[in-house]
Amino acid sequence: MLNSLSNITDSTVTASDGSIGKVTEAFFDDQSWAVRYLVVDAGTWLEGREVLISPYAVRQPMDADKEIHVTLTREQVRNSPDVDTQRPVSRQHERETMGYYGYPYYWGGGGLWGIGALPVLPPYPGTSAEMEVDDALRAEENRQEDSHLRSSVAVAGYDIQATDESIGHVKDFIVDDLSWAIRYLVVDTRNWWPGGRKVLIATHWIDHIDWATRTVSVKLTREQVRNSKPYDETRHVDRDYETLLHDSYGRPGYWD
Repeated sequence: MLNSLSNITDSTVTASDGSIGKVTEAFFDDQSWAVRYLVVDAGTWLEGREVLISPYAVRQPMDADKEIHVTLTREQVRNSPDVDTQRPVSRQHERETMGYYGYPYYWGGGGLWGIGALPVLPPYPGTSAEMEVDDALRAEENRQEDSHLRSSVAVAGYDIQATDESIGHVKDFIVDDLSWAIRYLVVDTRNWWPGGRKVLIATHWIDHIDWATRTVSVKLTREQVRNSKPYDETRHVDRDYETLLHDSYGRPGYWD
């Protein structure tokens, strides 16, 4: 199901034996546009520490009541590697975190999550076939040492540049909470279009991102955006809406 990241943010994360804390933001991969970690403020339980929770740990289906259940214990989270979430998370930090929980690396391989499309743990870990895959992923890791994680909080506010001037700024993100792929940016057009509305821009329509100037460029015109299907924050984004949205831009769907 498609869900807004703002709806996921501030959700309580609950382990098998009690609460861990609340989601404050997400770290996503700027190459594949997938949420790789939820940043959870553990509050007074861990003396203000923030921890990273991978989608591998999230129980499906997710509830709609601002509570995310994970397949972890509080003790596991307590003993997890320390990560300074106020600084860029390095690939070394990721290796330590993924290794601690026993999760496969998502980088390398042909799928959104390494060798698969979903963050699902293999049913029989430690087989010779998986060891060969792990070796391949480690080799790929050595070629792609730099991490590509971005903070959802930091990217919110980025300017969206169409081919003929700005159309607004990033307000939110629409996430597939099964695959954790970010499908759309929610764009607030008020700065350009007085009394304007929020619209969705698919991440696969993005042409270029300038991280230094906080600018996202898309090959769309203001007129296309003005004539696009409006986004209603009170309703879920379903496939019927997505189809109308893509049709209004004359673009094929990512599901085709």
